[in-house]
Amino acid sequence: MQYNPGWNGSSVNLLHVRAAGPGDSLHYVWSSIGAPAVLLVATQSPSSALRVNWTQLLSANPAGAIWIDPPDSVVYSTAVVFTKLFEFSEAKPLGELFYPTYDLSEFSWDSLNHTLNHTALTAELRGAPATDPGGGFSNGSLAFRVIAYEAGGRDERLPSLLHTADSSQLEFILAGVAPRGNSSRFVLEVATVEEAGAVRRLRSERSIDDEYTPTIFEVLSLVAEPQNSSSTLGFLQWKATAYGSRNPRREDGIQCRAQGLQAANWSLPVSSIVQAYFGDSLGSTCTISALNVSFGGEEGEVYRDKRYLSWSVLLGFGEPPRDTFSPLVISITAVALGTPLAMLLLGSCLVLLAQRRRYTEYEPIN
Repeated sequence: MQYNPGWNGSSVNLLHVRAAGPGDSLHYVWSSIGAPAVLLVATQSPSSALRVNWTQLLSANPAGAIWIDPPDSVVYSTAVVFTKLFEFSEAKPLGELFYPTYDLSEFSWDSLNHTLNHTALTAELRGAPATDPGGGFSNGSLAFRVIAYEAGGRDERLPSLLHTADSSQLEFILAGVAPRGNSSRFVLEVATVEEAGAVRRLRSERSIDDEYTPTIFEVLSLVAEPQNSSSTLGFLQWKATAYGSRNPRREDGIQCRAQGLQAANWSLPVSSIVQAYFGDSLGSTCTISALNVSFGGEEGEVYRDKRYLSWSVLLGFGEPPRDTFSPLVISITAVALGTPLAMLLLGSCLVLLAQRRRYTEYEPIN
């Protein structure tokens, strides 16, 4: 993990996370220069490196300021931008009432270097609106917590996402922000950038197993696929829940919904690292898609009472991890299904045996 590589100041945030394999390397570039975003690049070189022209990156025209060296080692690149936070109320009888939008490109962000932990491979990007006339952020903040991994495993905290060494986890946190209505709900707008030849698709998978995330049976994945192939290039994956506590429990669950993936016919807000990497292709050959993720039930009472919201999403390359039944669940299922079946078979055998030995008062004729 590198903070602002090649730059001595801390007035801007750029975090480079690099995972090196025997024949390839993966790059995650997180930044709050403009709208908070992450750039994901996969290369076929174990020694590929991130290069940043800081003078150009911080200029009015940052195109070409970020690249991977050697350039011909790049096999796939994409970006995810967190653009806006909406707040609306469903108070009756007025119906939906939308409040002024929080544009994340206009937030003021704390130095990420203060929260960077090289041992735990974590960092937290925390910010608030540069101007906040309503005072909603006077005692609160919005944050993106980044977690990188050195090996596969499962996160200890709910929703206990399964991860690989090729993936990173992002936790979106809204803490202490005063809602502007009695029944406020929040919606986070997420945009993705794909180069020509790749498209995004939203998957929803349901399972009867909720062993690791109680009462949650749905997993959603926003996958990138080649147009002429069924293989997966990259993904965002999350479970259909958020939580209203710093130490989440099942009862702290907040309803989470994905409101459909749409092709975005608008230009991205200022996000320098995306423009710096994709350059002129951002407005021509690249495909921009947008997805809204909403948090809260019909009344939004969990956030109103606790004023805390956390949503975890996994980002990575290739196919997203898939949960399988643990040996414990398999054993319990086998006992639950096998015991009635064994009793049925045993009962059938006893009935057949009793029929063959039916009692009679007549003596056999010799």
